[in-house]
Amino acid sequence: MRVLVNGKAPSFSATAIVGGCEIAKNFSLDQFLGEKYVVLFFYPKDFTFVCPTEIWAFQERLADFEKRNVALVGCSTDSEFTHLAWLETPRERGGIRGVTFPLISDANRTIAFNYGVIAGSWSEDASGNASVVGEMVAYRGLFLIDRDGIVQHCVINNMQLGRNVDETLRMVDALQHAEKFGDVCPANWHSGQKSMKPTLEGLGEFFE
Repeated sequence: MRVLVNGKAPSFSATAIVGGCEIAKNFSLDQFLGEKYVVLFFYPKDFTFVCPTEIWAFQERLADFEKRNVALVGCSTDSEFTHLAWLETPRERGGIRGVTFPLISDANRTIAFNYGVIAGSWSEDASGNASVVGEMVAYRGLFLIDRDGIVQHCVINNMQLGRNVDETLRMVDALQHAEKFGDVCPANWHSGQKSMKPTLEGLGEFFE
């Protein structure tokens, strides 16, 4: 698995559901270059159990991402039609009706593969017969991408481990603080707390 941090986020063009109801062809993160930060997160499957809890958690904090100039985008290997059906299903029945940020369909698995979050793998035998080990769905990968399209942070969880939205927002704050002031953000740093200059003098001042 290649490390994407500090490199260009893999580009793609795919079908997505935007605004909770509209099928958009040729959806790409390139539309945000030079304008917005992006949090791109992958999840395994629609109509499951941990996945809707994460998607609702992100939706409930959508305004917090937007005020930080962050585009929030979800992605799974389901088709756009499965996404749409899930978006039309009410919350009390396991659906995500009311979610408004884009959900990308990665039905051919190439986006998840290029971001290093595909769970399964396939091979061919001497006769050319294909076999798959595991399930070809996405792990819970999350990527924070800056306005230049560079991956600044990523985390990849196994399927049973839900993510923390507050931690994602904390990383956005840390990145934007570092960009603005040229400081580095120490362990457990939160917006408004003291940061440090990346020098021995700065380290000393931090611990004063």
